[in-house]
Amino acid sequence: MTYTPKAATPATAAANREAVARYAMDDRQDFADADRGFIAPFPDKVYGADGRVIFDAARFDHLAEDAPAPDTVNPSLWRQSQVIRKGGLYKVVDGVYQVRNNDIANLTVIEGDSGLVVVDCMAAVESATQSMRMIREHVSDKPVAAVVYTHTHVDHYGGVKGVVSAEDVASGKVPIIAPGTVASFDKHAIGENVIAGNAMTRRASYAFNSLLDFGPSGCVTCGIGIASLPGITISYISPTDSITETGARRELAGLEFEFLYAPDTEAPEEMHIWIPQLKALTCAENANHSLHNVQTLRGARTRDARNFARYLDETLERWGDDAEVHYGPHTWPVWGNRNITSFLESQRDTYKYIHDQALRLANKGYTPLEAAEVIELPEDLGRKWHNRGYHGTLHHDIRAVFTKELGMWDGDPVSLHPHPPVETARRLVELVGAEKILSEGRRAYDSADYRWAVQILHALVFAEPDNSEARNLQADAYEQMGYQAEGPQWRGIFLTAAKELREGVQPATFATASPDSILAMPIDILFDYAAVHLIGDKAATADLRIDFHFTDTDETWSARVRHGVLNARRGASPETQLTVSGPKAALVGALLKPASAPELAESGRITLEGDETVLQTLAGLLDAFEPNFEIVTP
Repeated sequence: MTYTPKAATPATAAANREAVARYAMDDRQDFADADRGFIAPFPDKVYGADGRVIFDAARFDHLAEDAPAPDTVNPSLWRQSQVIRKGGLYKVVDGVYQVRNNDIANLTVIEGDSGLVVVDCMAAVESATQSMRMIREHVSDKPVAAVVYTHTHVDHYGGVKGVVSAEDVASGKVPIIAPGTVASFDKHAIGENVIAGNAMTRRASYAFNSLLDFGPSGCVTCGIGIASLPGITISYISPTDSITETGARRELAGLEFEFLYAPDTEAPEEMHIWIPQLKALTCAENANHSLHNVQTLRGARTRDARNFARYLDETLERWGDDAEVHYGPHTWPVWGNRNITSFLESQRDTYKYIHDQALRLANKGYTPLEAAEVIELPEDLGRKWHNRGYHGTLHHDIRAVFTKELGMWDGDPVSLHPHPPVETARRLVELVGAEKILSEGRRAYDSADYRWAVQILHALVFAEPDNSEARNLQADAYEQMGYQAEGPQWRGIFLTAAKELREGVQPATFATASPDSILAMPIDILFDYAAVHLIGDKAATADLRIDFHFTDTDETWSARVRHGVLNARRGASPETQLTVSGPKAALVGALLKPASAPELAESGRITLEGDETVLQTLAGLLDAFEPNFEIVTP
C-alpha cells in the first residue's frame, strides 16, 4: 500500500518559519553566480539502458527561484536547492566550461589548443554522454586529450565511458590522471564502494533520498547536486598517470596543470589542480558550497578534518594570490581573487574549528553526542551559505572527529557492552509496558517533541515490529523531523524511515557493485571481496586450496580457505587441489559464483585441472547479500 506523505504540523511550519532568522536570506549572490556564463539548457531528458527516464529537468520546476519555501522544507535547504536547480552548459571563463545539474556531480572541460581535458566525469555514463554532446555542439569538437579524476569517489569517475573509450585509454592516446598510485587509486575507488557496497548502497538509499518521490514532501535535491539518479550505468577505467607529490606538473592540450597532492581528506586519494595560464583553481571536494562530511552517513572511512584545513591553507599559500576563478566538481564557481581567498579561508577555518573544538570538549570529558549538542560555529563562519550543512552537518561532523581520533567507544562504560537493539527493546517494553510507551510517544508527538517520540517508540517497534500503531506514529514523527532538517541527507534518512515504516522495505534503485567496478578490481581486492562473502562458522573446518591462473595477465594466485577465512597470495601452491585458468572476466565468475564454474568450463571460458568438486564445496560456504535489508525494523 502506498501512503501519501502527511502535511507539516503547525509546530513544524512554525519551526521552519523561525529558522529563517538563523540564515543570511538577504545574501543572493549565489543565484547570480549560478546563472553566470549560461550557454544552453539541457536539450532533452536522460534515459537509462532500459528506456526509463533517469533525469528530467522538469521534475524540479517546483524549485523556481521565486517560489517560497513550503512548510515541509527547511528554508535553507529550499534556497540551496533553488540554486542547484539552475542547470545546463556554462562558460566559467575563457577555456573552462561546465555542465551542471543533470547528475549529482559536474563535468568540467578545459579547452586547450590541441584538445579537451575533462576534469571529473559525473556518476553516470548517461549524464556524461549528454554533457559531452552539449560540449561538442556549443563549445568545441576537439578530441579529448586527457581525463583527470580529482579523487576516488564514484560520482567523479562513474561516467568516464561517456567521455572516452577504454580502447583510447589502453592505447595511450588518452591518459587518465589521478591522485595516488594506480594501485592505490583502484584500491580506494573500488574497495570503498564495493567490498562494503551492499551495506553502503542500502544506507545511501536513505541518505541520498533515492527511495523518495521528487517534490516538497520528498526529495528536494542532494544539497551538492540535483539528485542521486536511479537506474544509471556506472563505468570505470583505471588511471594511467599518477600524481603522488605536490608540485607535479603535466602539459595537457597545450596547457600546464600543476597539482597539490591532498591524501586523507574528503577521499583517501585526492588532489587540487592549478592552471596558471587560466588562473583557474579547483580544490576538488575539499572546498564546496556546503559543509562536507567528516564521516559520511552512507558509510565510508572517517576523514581527517585537520587535513581539510591543512591542504586548503597550503593551497592558499601556493596560489591564493593569483587565483581568479575556483571551479568545483559540485555546485557553481567562485570568481575574483578576493572572493576566492575569503571562500577558501572560511572553509579552512570551519574544518579547523570542528576538529579543534571537538577535541577540546573530548579532553574535558564530553561524549561525542554531548559535544555535538553544544558546539556551534562562530557567526562569521556559520552564517556563510557555503558552510551550511547541505552534505555533512555540524552535528555529525563533530561526532566523526571523536571517531577519527578516539575510536568507536564514546567513553561511557554503559555503551561498551550493551545488549543488542532488539534485546534492549524487548526488556524495556517488558519493564515499562507497550501501552505506556505508546502513550508517551503520542504525548511527545502532540507536543512536537519529535526526537523523543522516535526514540521512545523505537523500543516498541523493535520489540513488536507488527505493532502498526507504533510504526505509524514513529513514521509521523520521523516525517516532521525530515521536514525540519536543513541537511538533505538527514531529511532523506528521516523521510525514508517514515516511508519504510508505513510501506515496508523499498527495492534498491542502484548498486555500487557494477560489472565495470568488479572487473576493474585489482586482483588482491577481488579476493578481499570474495572473502567477505565467506560464512565463517560454516567454513571453520574447511581446508581448500585453489589456484587461479589469470591468462590475460599471466598471473597465478593461490587461494586458501582455512580457519574460516579466505587468504590469497601471488604464485601457485604446490599443494593445490584445483587450478582454474582463464581471463580475469571469466575467473571473476568462478571465484564469486563458483557454482557457475562447470558452465563456464563447458563453454570454454575457463579450464579446470584437478578436483572440480572443490569449487562446489566453496559455493556452499559463500553468503549472498540481500540488498533490501531492514533498517527501521528488526
